[in-house]
Amino acid sequence: MFLTITATGTPERPATDLGFLLHKHPDNEQAFSTSYGTAHVLYSEASVERCTAALLLEVDAVALVRRGKGKGRGGAPDAALAQYVNDRPYAASSLLAVALSAVFSSAMKGQCNARPELPARPLPLRVEVPALPARGGADLVRELFEPLGWTVTVEAVALDAEFPEWGDSRYVRLVLESARLTLSEALRHLYVLLPVLDDAKHYWVSSDEVDKLLRAGEGWLPEHPEQKLITSRYLSRRWSLTREALERLELVRLAEADDSAVEEIDNAVAEEPEDTEAVDGAQERTVSLAVQRRDAILAALHASGAARVLDLGCGQGQLVQALLKDTRFDEIVGVDVSMRALTVASRRLKLDRMGERQSARVKLIQGSLAYTDKRLKGYDAAVLSEVIEHLDLPRLPALEYAVFGSARPKTVLVTTPNVEYNVRWETLPAGHSRHGDHRFEWTREEFRAWAGRVAQRHGYGVEFTPVGPADPEVGPPTQMATFTITTAALTAKEEKAA
Repeated sequence: MFLTITATGTPERPATDLGFLLHKHPDNEQAFSTSYGTAHVLYSEASVERCTAALLLEVDAVALVRRGKGKGRGGAPDAALAQYVNDRPYAASSLLAVALSAVFSSAMKGQCNARPELPARPLPLRVEVPALPARGGADLVRELFEPLGWTVTVEAVALDAEFPEWGDSRYVRLVLESARLTLSEALRHLYVLLPVLDDAKHYWVSSDEVDKLLRAGEGWLPEHPEQKLITSRYLSRRWSLTREALERLELVRLAEADDSAVEEIDNAVAEEPEDTEAVDGAQERTVSLAVQRRDAILAALHASGAARVLDLGCGQGQLVQALLKDTRFDEIVGVDVSMRALTVASRRLKLDRMGERQSARVKLIQGSLAYTDKRLKGYDAAVLSEVIEHLDLPRLPALEYAVFGSARPKTVLVTTPNVEYNVRWETLPAGHSRHGDHRFEWTREEFRAWAGRVAQRHGYGVEFTPVGPADPEVGPPTQMATFTITTAALTAKEEKAA
């Protein structure tokens, strides 16, 4: 099993810098023991103009069988002979990927203590893999590597050169060239994509493989057009691990698009405490404001005739749970950017134990309301319950367009606190918001002005409903706007869809 990495250089930037990056001196031949054989590193040439490092992996077929435990072709149980006579010692696979990470670990991490400026510098690189199993053929090889900045030359290997009529084998000879990538990026691409193309890992895939994939895929996998295929194959098509990896990759993508840390994006908002109302000067627990809010939303949805409903910013799933209990709603979709919140919602709804008919009515998906999402189109109604106040005001127009301009449900319900009512909360210090994560709280006039502008801009009518006990001086604790798409806008929408 063989792979070469070649760098070209100039007197100012000699190609032998490759030796510093790989932490392997060009004058030495080195051998490293692995679980399945011996990895050798040697240089076929090392000059100012050109430097080539080779990784040769000698696979111990007996060790592969003993450690294979019947998984993959290395321990294939279907034929005793196939355990010993196979392509594993010769074709690039997960065995070579593991050797790459072990032998060139510092280079993969972008570390070079002797020359700390080198890892961040792009190099003119050429990578050659003489024998690569490619399940998907040459086209898939290009689809995986070209989006990463590689110029790809891939040549099919004939089953037998003496008998061309037999056709091509599933192996290819691969040459990758680029002058725009760092060595760390190149090695991480190979570490992930070699076993993806082979599609047969030699070891048992456990949950820690998700972390390995995300580390190696940092900076390129979240935006790769074949992300789902790469993730599924790398994790040996284990559905639970693939789903976890894709969810975490989506968080990374959203964080990068928003120029934020992942921790800031995955900001599950804790459920607000149950509210109490003052009665005869004493604090007595009554129907909580949260329950009154959900009842008002359900009533408005019933009045609209909606059957397919989006809960945008569903949080921990309280409203989704209430909607699911009402058989008048055929389809309920909860959307939240936070995987932690969606996990709590899933447990609340007991999705893993739900019957088939009930589970067909509900779905939880990860997504950011600051971006348009084609999955949200075509629904009767959308609910933004206590959501908008958690966004920074400069980001509110993006949400407005994503919901009212792109998704365009027939009805949109928006609830938000009435800041005027805050003076009636005896336990709330003056000038404080009701929740630590609220970026703003509006007066009734401010909310009506915003809702009116949104309705006019996107072809909706809007009506306002108080939620909770209305105080004659400061109004209700919660204010709700019901947006209904106008006939003209609905006709235009239907014509566009047709």
